[in-house]
Amino acid sequence: MSEFAEILDETTGLQPNKVLTVEKVQWVKHWNDRLFSFAISRPSSFRFRSGEFVMIGLPGESKKPLLRAYSVASPSYAEELEFLSIKVENGPLTSHLQKIKEGDEIYLGRKPTGTLVADTLLPGKRLFLLATGTGLAPFLSIIRDPDIYDRFEKIILVHSVRRVSDLAYYDDLVNQIADDPLVSEEAAEQFTYIPTVTREEFERTSRINTMIEDGSLFTDRIGLPKKLDPATDRLMLCGSMDMIKDFEKYLNEQGFKEGSNSEPGDFVIERAFVD
Repeated sequence: MSEFAEILDETTGLQPNKVLTVEKVQWVKHWNDRLFSFAISRPSSFRFRSGEFVMIGLPGESKKPLLRAYSVASPSYAEELEFLSIKVENGPLTSHLQKIKEGDEIYLGRKPTGTLVADTLLPGKRLFLLATGTGLAPFLSIIRDPDIYDRFEKIILVHSVRRVSDLAYYDDLVNQIADDPLVSEEAAEQFTYIPTVTREEFERTSRINTMIEDGSLFTDRIGLPKKLDPATDRLMLCGSMDMIKDFEKYLNEQGFKEGSNSEPGDFVIERAFVD
């Protein structure tokens, strides 16, 4: 019998197995009609590195788990596991996941993994976290990890979305870091948050690649030089396939080397979300 067979018991609810635990939804927050966040209970045995992803899901039509990879948005020391998700009306999982509420049960994979972790990068001075849409999630974890502030002098989070309402955490992000006793002092000196909106009026409306090419990304807040340098700069990328492909080509042309869990480099991409 498959490990996933007979996992759902109609009387007792979802059942754990060798690869999945069953967790309770702690809270749900809907940002708009396209995005929502939620948190689930964290098993005492669950360990992960800030920036990793894990499989989560719900029962499918055949009662077998329907699973998708989601980056953990909470830091590795958090007592609960937070996630950021899009809403897809006819999506096999998200059409149901967006309807969850506090107290519901959800599947959680036992083995987190991923490349958006500090160990995949060589030492450097500036760390650029480049995200589009829900690609923000792993970086919400990373910027609240004390270790990242020991490794880099500057941490710059750039989040690009189409609409202002898609800037999930926009009002909360800086305040959360300022109130975090583990990183508040370091973040005040080392962290910069740069949101940009491409299809509505906003303080910044350029795409990430445009801001890098014209130099507008490199403000005095993140220091000179006003260009990316493989000798000192490191990058993590998570988001749309178009953004990932464009930057991969650009960084390779600029002499940056892609890193991995087995061989650290100058930049890393979370390929679990790239088709």
